Amino acid sequence: MIISERIPARDARSSKTGSPTTTLSPDADRLRRWVEELSRPRHALAEAHENKRTRRRLCEALEDCGLGVSVVGSFSNVLALPANPEKRPVTLIAAHYDTVPGSPGADDNGSGLAVLLECARLLSSRRDGAPVGFVCFNAEEDGLLGSQDFVSNTLPVLDHSVRAVHVLEMVGYRPRSGAKQSAPLPWLPRSLRTPDFIALLGRGNSNRIVDDVRNSDAAPNTRVVTARTHGPMDKLLPDLRRSDHFPFWLEGTPAVLWTDTGDFRNPNYHRRSDTPDTLDYAFMQGVGALLVDAVAR
Repeated sequence: MIISERIPARDARSSKTGSPTTTLSPDADRLRRWVEELSRPRHALAEAHENKRTRRRLCEALEDCGLGVSVVGSFSNVLALPANPEKRPVTLIAAHYDTVPGSPGADDNGSGLAVLLECARLLSSRRDGAPVGFVCFNAEEDGLLGSQDFVSNTLPVLDHSVRAVHVLEMVGYRPRSGAKQSAPLPWLPRSLRTPDFIALLGRGNSNRIVDDVRNSDAAPNTRVVTARTHGPMDKLLPDLRRSDHFPFWLEGTPAVLWTDTGDFRNPNYHRRSDTPDTLDYAFMQGVGALLVDAVAR
């Protein structure tokens, strides 16, 4: 595994606005409002009513972007595709919408959903470039059931091929300057143990994508750490399998995991304290800007 870092051009916290420089920039206030609206316990079974309410709200928001929306598979994944994709390969942006029982799930994974919805707002109006679709997985917290079902049963029957998948898994937590990992990632060198970065994880045919994001200047204030893996590295480090990118890896579709590594560094992970006030929306804005730039190119 090869780990690389892009050093921010300047400290984002010393910037007057913290705003990314990309022309397609997510809005921090909209990100906050989405997280606040979605942050309710919504486990697929234990909080089925709230899970259904969240699914319905996601469908409405994606339809408002002019996308064709459907609920697919045995676990009610939400799929939104361009109305006229012209059969060209599509890039997917994905995030799971369920939580563990009892947790509001602001970071896990309201943050991923908020960035996904802002990317949908910004990208769905484009008339150039490759088409972009969106998928919200259910039952991720129950063993990646939704994404496994999607890869096995939905992906093979799509009208067009999937170029790549960007999976958003906790992208909103950045602690105060100087904080250390609550449980340091064992595969990170000591110089990267300050948890103020967004991590991108690729394997094989998706490693080029993480390199492109690391080299992007769309959000110069955002610290980016990339991990490029090959072959069976995930067998040695099972933590590399712990989100919805993994079924795509097994199937052979290029997939990149975007994560704040909150399961290692966020003290609110899987707790009732995972609430909107604990997140850093300027950080989320930078993550969204990098993602918009990556898929727009």
